[in-house]
Amino acid sequence: MNLTDPVCGMALKDDSLDHLEHNGNTYYFCSKKCLTKFKANPKQYLGDTPETSLEANSAATVEYTCPMHPEIRQAGPGTCPKCGMTLEPVQPLLTEERNPELEDFRRRFWWTLPLTIIVTLLAMSGGFFDQWLGGKRQWIEFVLSTPVALWSGWPFYHRGLLSVINRSPNMWTLIGLGTATAYVYSVVAILFPGLFPESFLVKGHVEVYFEAAAVIISLTLLGQILELKARSETGAAIKALLGLAPKTARRISENGEEQDVPLTHVHAGDRLRVRPGEKIPVDGVVLEGQSAVDESMLTGEPMPVSKKEGDSVIGATLNTSGALIIQAEKVGSATVLSQIVQMVAQAQRSKAPLQRLADIVAGYFVLVVIGIAILTFLGWGLWGPEPSWAFGFINAVAVLIIACPCALGLATPMSVMVATGRGASQGILFKDAAAIEHLRKVDTLIVDKTGTLTEGKPAFDSVIGALGYTEEEVLRLAASLDLGSEHPLAHALVAEAKTKKLALTEPETFESASGIGVRGRVEGHELVLGNTALMEEAGIAWQPLQEQAEKLRARGASVMYLGVGQQLAGVLAVADPIKPSTPEAIATLRQQAVNIIMATGDGETTAKSVGEQLGIDEIHGEVRPQDKERLVAKLQSQQHKVAMAGDGINDAPALARADVGIAMGTGTDVAMSTAQLTLVKGDLRGIAVARQLSVNTVRNMHQNLTFAFLYNALGVPIAAGLLYPFTGMLLSPLIAALAMSLSSVSVVFNALRLRHVNINV
Repeated sequence: MNLTDPVCGMALKDDSLDHLEHNGNTYYFCSKKCLTKFKANPKQYLGDTPETSLEANSAATVEYTCPMHPEIRQAGPGTCPKCGMTLEPVQPLLTEERNPELEDFRRRFWWTLPLTIIVTLLAMSGGFFDQWLGGKRQWIEFVLSTPVALWSGWPFYHRGLLSVINRSPNMWTLIGLGTATAYVYSVVAILFPGLFPESFLVKGHVEVYFEAAAVIISLTLLGQILELKARSETGAAIKALLGLAPKTARRISENGEEQDVPLTHVHAGDRLRVRPGEKIPVDGVVLEGQSAVDESMLTGEPMPVSKKEGDSVIGATLNTSGALIIQAEKVGSATVLSQIVQMVAQAQRSKAPLQRLADIVAGYFVLVVIGIAILTFLGWGLWGPEPSWAFGFINAVAVLIIACPCALGLATPMSVMVATGRGASQGILFKDAAAIEHLRKVDTLIVDKTGTLTEGKPAFDSVIGALGYTEEEVLRLAASLDLGSEHPLAHALVAEAKTKKLALTEPETFESASGIGVRGRVEGHELVLGNTALMEEAGIAWQPLQEQAEKLRARGASVMYLGVGQQLAGVLAVADPIKPSTPEAIATLRQQAVNIIMATGDGETTAKSVGEQLGIDEIHGEVRPQDKERLVAKLQSQQHKVAMAGDGINDAPALARADVGIAMGTGTDVAMSTAQLTLVKGDLRGIAVARQLSVNTVRNMHQNLTFAFLYNALGVPIAAGLLYPFTGMLLSPLIAALAMSLSSVSVVFNALRLRHVNINV
């Protein structure tokens, strides 16, 4: 008989256990606790309600939002009622999901790109192909551009229409209006050329602008594809956090049997076994066993923490050595990891995109352009020379064509594209345009210690020999004993001994001393290596080197005493060294009027030691992930522009909350995916360089926007016929299209100047 407990998922061997009849079915349980839980809410365990855990629920129960209008929220996927954009999950799902909008845009782009290229070549040929095409060039352009304009451009028309219906004009309004006008104008020109005066005839026909509509649509599709790919990575940090949690846990039943069960089936009060090398599944307390737990992925502390009976453990941390039996206390959304996930998600959603300013400006700009086009049509139709309405229509079309938002759409993306490439060449990776915009305004920098100011891993610091022992002999004996240990501190001693080419001997016996050190026999001598508690337990007087040990601790080092037999042999220190580039980086940032604050999970003594060496005045030690996030929020409430630099998962909430999050490329993937800026080399000097690049890039963006609006400011009145009463000159749509192209070219060339701007600090 194959039975399964519906509450915990445990496989049951027989039907002699607790059972219950429900809706005509018999359910069996491994314990009375599971039976009680099932009675309280059967639907929860029969698949009628969604599970609550770090794992994502079904798409129908996930909350979705619009990337352009974050106030739009709904359960399940769909499209934004304001702009028509595809909604995305508020909190990314752990499982990979296909992006239908990205797939749709890719399909439209690649299927019609050849048509756009052919139409553009025909239009730019200057009639070169007319002798072979028998005067049918414009009809061929019409046939080839129609799929591009009507099928590929349909999403833009739809979004533009929604923006009008919802009274929220934006870039989509301009793109839809510009491309539709260029296409419709050209269709009218080819089907009804008699509507146009002779002054608009070129070689016996009216010029068409099918290539303008096709190129604008193809370029916009390409831009959207790149944007969607970048936007899909915004949830990478949360997915990485979710992936930290193990998928299963080894639960111990009341009768002592053990079974691996899904993490979603673990409940508060359950006993769990955590073997060496396994991740701790949930937050809890140690019932039995002793071990060193690596909590660096959550706390940032590089040294594993000793755990024994009664100590608390955190879910997703790594059990490195001994076996533990823990009791689950917090599961699902109550764990520390879940809280960090929620903080990162909330902080990411609070960010405002750089394009917001352009959207606001575009909202007014499109209204002005439409108003001018309508006035142009009416003015010429009512008071212009014959054929007045034809003149009105042509001039209104010219207004809309010259106001096409190509340059406006390229103004910021081109600058961002060049700036990010330039930054990448110097080891500075910007994640989004908002980081470039905000970094130049930063006046306060919060830095983590471990892995940011320091190397982030234990390294040998120094050794002091007691009476009768040389430093080399103390290091050799300690490293020989540590050959049997997997502790990172032991690795640091062994690595130093091997660097000095000391002759190490395999220990004859080895024993871990309950988190206070290690014991063993080396070359016939009984050795103990650990803290003062171990020395007192072994009856060894450690006080002769107490003063030297305290000085080492004051420098931020971890101190270990070595005893040989009943005699003190020496003191060894292992520390997390400061990066060689850190002092210079701190000095440079201070010259840029940036206030520097250190916030670390390390103890106050170690934090102050490092801070004093670097001259950092404001120091916060023993801070938790939520404390760092609160510190950022507090400074922001005081009107400071805050950057946060860190390398650990514990820094993720603060990195996401800061105006600019800066991750070390030598740190964790979660920190890098959460931050907006990554320093590939892990060198803080890159922040000063990035700030200068930010200043130059934003200045370049403003120049581009000025170019874009300058052409429109000059071209729109001329296209409307403002100069006609004085010069008798009208702006042909051909000239309007040329001016539109010129503005785009100006933007592109101006943005390319960033490649040669000196940003070295």
